[in-house]
Amino acid sequence: MAKQNGKKKKKLNDTSRLFWIFISPWLIGFCAFTCFPMIYSFVMSFTNWNGLTNRDFIGISNFIQILTKDKTFGLSLRNTFFYIGVSVPLNTAVSIFLATLLNKRLTGTNVFRGIFYLPTICTGVATYIAWTYLFNGTNGFINVILNALGMESINFLGNRNTAMLSIIFMDMFCIGTAMTIVLAGLQDVPRDYYEAADLDGANGVQRFWHITFPLISPVVFFNVLMAIIKGLQIFTQPYVMTGGGPAQSTYVYGLYLYNTAFSYGKFGYASALAWVLFIIMILLTLVILGTSKFWVFYREDVN
Repeated sequence: MAKQNGKKKKKLNDTSRLFWIFISPWLIGFCAFTCFPMIYSFVMSFTNWNGLTNRDFIGISNFIQILTKDKTFGLSLRNTFFYIGVSVPLNTAVSIFLATLLNKRLTGTNVFRGIFYLPTICTGVATYIAWTYLFNGTNGFINVILNALGMESINFLGNRNTAMLSIIFMDMFCIGTAMTIVLAGLQDVPRDYYEAADLDGANGVQRFWHITFPLISPVVFFNVLMAIIKGLQIFTQPYVMTGGGPAQSTYVYGLYLYNTAFSYGKFGYASALAWVLFIIMILLTLVILGTSKFWVFYREDVN
């Protein structure tokens, strides 16, 4: 018995050793490129560090400046929340709609699944540059179509009323991942529920609201949460397409943070901005988690 216990213990130790060996590359990368930078930026947020030499400790002055005197902070935060408030509901609705269509067993469905997912795997910057040409105010492809239909050209990215909406419209074409997650959820819905609903005389809308949506609400919740977190960090689209203009209408929080650090050399202040964003992200996540009990249903809740 003692020999068997010794062998089991040795085997367990060998397994544990292998586990740490295989996980060590990720663990080293996480500590070096995520954990350490976070801790370092937190320390630097209490200084006026310029990125090179000056690291004078100034307490919470950066945070007080951000929350009380920094008008650009409020502007960039409003633009970011506008982006989230429009893009998240729109992309969620479109992803559910496309997933519902692609869930039907029809000839060629797999081809269309690949077509709708394809924009997601394209390089982000290349995609944004291509859309910049499409949105060109004079000879862009979209305006060429509008002119052919007898309509006037629209300066999509040069007008403060349409610039952010144009970016949101472009992002709608990159929802392949969210669509695929919803599609997986739809394929997990038991057919028995639909058959019972048909016997009760339920129509398509009733089947969706009382069967489909409750059963896919966990994956919708996941998509919404990830979209909000991603939306708070939006940077590349306005940086490439508009530079934050026109008239700062697309000057989002990520762009302000980037310019503060790398254009103005205020790395301490930028670190404080990053931690304020982190706190906002946590608070929004807690709010969404708290409200999920009112609209997210799991299988045991529906049965």
